[in-house]
Amino acid sequence: MSTISKYLRQSATYKIFKGFSSKLYDFLDTLGEISKSGFKTLFYLLTGQINMTELMDQCHRFGISSLPITLSIVSMTSIIVASQVASEMVKQGGGHFVGLMMTMLIVREVGAIMSGFAIISMIGSSLASEIATMRVTEQIDAIKVLKVDPIRYLFVPRVLSGILMMPVVVILASIAGVLAGAVTTTLTTDLGYRAYFDSAWLGLYMKDLGVCLLKAVFFGGTIALISCACGYTASGGAKGVGLATTKAVVWSFVAIVIWDMIFAIAFFF
Repeated sequence: MSTISKYLRQSATYKIFKGFSSKLYDFLDTLGEISKSGFKTLFYLLTGQINMTELMDQCHRFGISSLPITLSIVSMTSIIVASQVASEMVKQGGGHFVGLMMTMLIVREVGAIMSGFAIISMIGSSLASEIATMRVTEQIDAIKVLKVDPIRYLFVPRVLSGILMMPVVVILASIAGVLAGAVTTTLTTDLGYRAYFDSAWLGLYMKDLGVCLLKAVFFGGTIALISCACGYTASGGAKGVGLATTKAVVWSFVAIVIWDMIFAIAFFF
């Protein structure tokens, strides 16, 4: 039996099964940690147990520090789309709908999703590596010794700052994207600014703005929660910090794409 077991363990089928089961366990374990941390964070938020000084610091970090990269990414995306689409629409006789198309695209999708990607790359990875470093250097254990719940001290201000500041970031990024699209359209076609902005309001409704802001709230809270949770479960020194940061970025990317799909089906299907 031992010989048979040895050969089975060396087979490709066993290795594939072992790898799949390991990934599945890691997935469920991470999902459980995120859910558990999320419920505890929600409890502290609902009961008003918030460190306002730390919240202000995290809001500045989440909202102000991320603006340059966020505005740049959304604006450049808008420029790329407008430079390729505007001239073709004018050739096909749809020049008076360029502003409408660009505005709907940016408000409904590009502003929120590209801002989310920028926030993940800059802020989410930073949050994960910071808390992971605290974990592997036993700073979180020291916080527990002081009778302070690390979830309340570390998670709550970061998650709340994401919820509060992400809509602001998305609004500013969307405005920058619409303006960048207007400039690009004017430079690449014979349309003027007035024609662009006159059409921009034809298909833009308060529902679009409301969904955009609601989506931003979920994006911000999800990014902060996942980044903190992945960093909180880190182990294994410097390598563990790197793995936790990578996991936080990957999970955050997947999570906001899933949220985006849910909002699209719920409000625009």
